[in-house]
Amino acid sequence: MPDTAPKGLKGLAYGGDYNPEQWPEEVWHEDVRLMREAGVTMVSVGIFSWALLEPEPGNYEFGLLDRAIGLLHENGIRVDLATPTVAPPAWFFRAHPEALSVTREGMRYAFGSRGAICHSSPAYRAAAAAITEQLARRYGTHPALALWHVHNEYGVPVSACYCENCAAHFRRWLERTYGTVDEVNEAWGTAFWGQRYASLDEIEPPRATPTVCNPAQRLDYARFADATMRENFTAERDILHRLSPGVPVTTNFMTALSQCDTVDYWAWGREVDLVTNDHYLITDGRRTHVNLAMAADLTRSVAGGAPWLLLEHSTSGVSWQPRNPAKAPGEMARNSLAHVARGSDGAMFFQWRQSRRGAEKFHSAMVPHAGTDSRVWREVVGLGAGLGSLAAVRGTRTVADAAMVWDWQSWWAQNLEWRPSEDHDARERADSFYEALYDRHLTVDFAHPEGDLSAYPLVVVPALYLTTEAAGRNLRAYVENGGTLVVSYFSGIVDEHDAVHDGPHPGALREVLGLTVEEFSPLGEGERVRITAADGSELTGDVWTEFVVPHGAETVWTYAGGLAAGGPAVTRHRLGKGTAWYVSTRLGAGDLDTILDAAAGDARLAPRAGLPRDVEVVRRTGETGSYLFAVNHTATEAKVPLDAHGTELLTGELAAGHLGVPAGAVRVLRIDDA
Repeated sequence: MPDTAPKGLKGLAYGGDYNPEQWPEEVWHEDVRLMREAGVTMVSVGIFSWALLEPEPGNYEFGLLDRAIGLLHENGIRVDLATPTVAPPAWFFRAHPEALSVTREGMRYAFGSRGAICHSSPAYRAAAAAITEQLARRYGTHPALALWHVHNEYGVPVSACYCENCAAHFRRWLERTYGTVDEVNEAWGTAFWGQRYASLDEIEPPRATPTVCNPAQRLDYARFADATMRENFTAERDILHRLSPGVPVTTNFMTALSQCDTVDYWAWGREVDLVTNDHYLITDGRRTHVNLAMAADLTRSVAGGAPWLLLEHSTSGVSWQPRNPAKAPGEMARNSLAHVARGSDGAMFFQWRQSRRGAEKFHSAMVPHAGTDSRVWREVVGLGAGLGSLAAVRGTRTVADAAMVWDWQSWWAQNLEWRPSEDHDARERADSFYEALYDRHLTVDFAHPEGDLSAYPLVVVPALYLTTEAAGRNLRAYVENGGTLVVSYFSGIVDEHDAVHDGPHPGALREVLGLTVEEFSPLGEGERVRITAADGSELTGDVWTEFVVPHGAETVWTYAGGLAAGGPAVTRHRLGKGTAWYVSTRLGAGDLDTILDAAAGDARLAPRAGLPRDVEVVRRTGETGSYLFAVNHTATEAKVPLDAHGTELLTGELAAGHLGVPAGAVRVLRIDDA
């Protein structure tokens, strides 16, 4: 089994996607000189180079790549070498147009972008395996090789294809998964609307239909599409393991971006040697650093708590959103070090040198169009020096305070048609609960609903529409053994086949919550509802209410309006040694904090006194010591209280009693005592 860390790196990874094929070779020498000036330790190479490496079928030309990797090696820069299978050449699609993916509506995409691949195509699979084997044989033992990088951002922009190859592949997948057509009929509930199948051969992909398609079929097709991409990844990975032993293999995830919610990263995390992630700030008016923290925490959790690697982010603005603002001075370093605080063993960018041509020519880079006499370049050099001083952090683990249950497959089911309210957004609930935990200065691990929760005093379930019986038992055992659970509305409703659990809602969570829900009562657009406590305090909900009937749970907050007026809105259930809270309406982050404050009291999680809003404090610990990261996202200096003293690694200053963090800056304290 290969090591999980990039081979040959002594400190943190720093660099970016390097595309020498876009530039004359005389520029390469300037590139490596500037890389050394910036403190670059590793670059990603070859991601989109298939057409250059195999200009015609079976004719491989590696001279350009030989020279580029050789130059990098001569200058002490490690290489994350990609298999270029995200972008097959034009000649391939001309010979195999059936390998271009087809939409639900039956439109076949054209060549000219990236990622429009039918992952069921036998021709694609054979060609991808061939180029991967050629690369592995040529570079598998190259002294510059640190990491193999398979494909690029699986699922972006296309995950599912609906062509005839996929139809046949889907039927084979169903046979492996269920065995017989009768089992498929049972799982999909095909007795409804007369959809019963007499043979697996009758089953097609869930293409466009005049009204709602069978939701269980849609859900299984999402699983099939994800599994099919993963089959292709593991095929390339196994070739690399065989021909390049000892070198870790990865592919870059996009864990917390809604643009990539078609991939079940819990399953993918088990297949890579090193978990890596791409993260870009989404400028939609929200606090972008909160989503950044969420992405980093989620990626670390997919890695099982082990160190991971930020393989792409941006030095400044991106190019693909409606509005693409530049990053403020100091924001690039702050973003990068916030990822490191939450478990990344480095900070990599897309890309090294800003492109002059192509779709992403306005996407920022380490070397911008403005050149080296620019703020971005000066910050790139400064960040490289800072990361160099943090080498001892490499390999340590981030310490979490609480956990959030997260399940991509539940989202797939939740996001299908004909749910009680289109205003309910499971991702919005996850974001809001995370933001409330973030504002309580709690570092969050994410957990699969059937995963081990015993390490966490507090577990939050923001929206778990699809909840298996096993997950229900797991959450009940967690509470019975002393945990504190907070569950949001419309959770526990259906099983793994999108079938409503037998009996009253919330199905698999009835026992742990000590209640039933007789009926959902979604609110109208813009409608709000007051909920009140015995002490007269009020909170405001919107989008959703329910008719809740306690069966052992106590009512803590009551609906003061709406159809559910007088009924329980927020409940608390003592079960075994622990407590389970239920929130049956949508609360904003501020009102959620009121509920979480009470739940944190049950969990004996003391408040983090003295920490300003938007100043995050995160710890990493390991064999080399304990490190406290303080990230100040505010415009004023912050003082972080300390219960120990130590040395600040970025400045060399000693700190005791408190750690001063300038506005917009990061400080990293090596703790000298506990």
